[in-house]
Amino acid sequence: QLQASGGGLVQPGGSLRLSCAASGSILSSNFDVMGWHRQAPGKQRELVAAISSGGAPVYADSAKGRFTISRDGAKDTVYLQMNSLKPEDTAVYYCRFIHHYTVYWGQGTQVTVSS
Repeated sequence: QLQASGGGLVQPGGSLRLSCAASGSILSSNFDVMGWHRQAPGKQRELVAAISSGGAPVYADSAKGRFTISRDGAKDTVYLQMNSLKPEDTAVYYCRFIHHYTVYWGQGTQVTVSS
């Protein structure tokens, strides 16, 4: 139902843009919240950034100033522009949408920051 893409291998200081699009029966749901979480090996999944239907974004401290979240309501798609990437950003990134208290997760996309 949620398809994430855009991950890959990038050198420190580089950039990546993640995308996550809804499809199928949840298309055009006008999601209340669209966001990104990540999970590094051996660590708990954590919030990276989220954006409400009103457009207000929230960021983890680790993402502030480097990452930008945006959404395209018409396409039911959320984006995460990640700049100045660091090795500690290496993780599997998952998109998460919320609609009327129902939570949807994407399948995850791997981001590896390494020289």
